Amino acid sequence: MQKVIHRLRLSQQDAHYGGNLVDGAKVLALFGDVATELLIILDGDEGLFRAYESVDFLAPLYAGDFIEVTAELVEMGKTSRKMSFTCYKVISARPDINSSAADVLENKVLTTKAIGTCIVPKEKMRIKHE
Repeated sequence: MQKVIHRLRLSQQDAHYGGNLVDGAKVLALFGDVATELLIILDGDEGLFRAYESVDFLAPLYAGDFIEVTAELVEMGKTSRKMSFTCYKVISARPDINSSAADVLENKVLTTKAIGTCIVPKEKMRIKHE
């Protein structure tokens, strides 16, 4: 498997700013989660996140939104794993209608994209690659 997808709901506890706005750091933490799962699949170890090459925040997220977060392998070195990350909003909370209203989006909305590199030390790799 070269791609990992997580779907989840952002809760009221994820809201950091006025108007129930969720901060970008929450999405970066979720990128770390999907990267970790992908490293375990590829190498049998959680590895370490080394650096982001780019991060673009493109649309806001709010408490009550449902999102889809992905990590996909782009390039594989001896110990490095370059990945692309995306976060899409798939359901939008609608507090303007009432406190429990939400809309399934006909077209998911790209809210965040990034490129990053993780490292798995050779001595911790449990799955050998040729």
